[in-house]
Amino acid sequence: MGFLSIYLSHFYRGGCLTLLTGWYSYVSSQITSAPLPRWTHLARRRLQTWPSALTNTNTLIAAPLPSWLVSPIVNPRFDVLNIFRDAPHGAPNHVLVNEYCPGQGIMPHEDGPAYYPLVATVSLGAPIVLDLYDKPTSDTTDAQSRRPSHRILQEPRSLLITTDKIYTDFLHGIAETDRDEDLGASSICNWDLLREPKRYECGWSHRETRVSLTYRDVLKVAKLGSTMKFLSKR
Repeated sequence: MGFLSIYLSHFYRGGCLTLLTGWYSYVSSQITSAPLPRWTHLARRRLQTWPSALTNTNTLIAAPLPSWLVSPIVNPRFDVLNIFRDAPHGAPNHVLVNEYCPGQGIMPHEDGPAYYPLVATVSLGAPIVLDLYDKPTSDTTDAQSRRPSHRILQEPRSLLITTDKIYTDFLHGIAETDRDEDLGASSICNWDLLREPKRYECGWSHRETRVSLTYRDVLKVAKLGSTMKFLSKR
């Protein structure tokens, strides 16, 4: 299908697990203490964009990611897995920090051609269900377009890698609900990969605040001087 679910703590042994726990606390404090202008408030959630939003031409202004988004996730965890080895820049250069409070979600959508077709999502806070939808065709009914074809349960401290057909052939979204229901081996496609399946054997999970770190590689990157020079010619 083109997805892989991994738990970050699996890469740590002994005292290093304490380091990972400390990192989560540190990252959470960095997110919550960000100045208000750093947050973009949308109808259904709020987000931060690092190092910056893309331009109108889907170009990223070259700038490094902040260190708290790089270590120890990108270096060494992503590097060990060779996640972005085949990406044009060999590493993620763009991160979205999405916050979902209970009842919030995002409509089915696709990330599009601005990015290398691979997304690595780190989940913090509470679990949440990611719904995958077949892209609508002329034969798709309204009922079919509203019903997910696959569902992925993203647990805290999990790393979800989506690529290949999952990236190109499906829309993805998060339902606006206070409670994820119909959880089980027959409805959650990564059930066998869950770290705590017994937690969800009741068939539901109450939503709490969940934060995701979405790592991607933007294909078009320009230095600030080059961008300003281009704009001055328009």
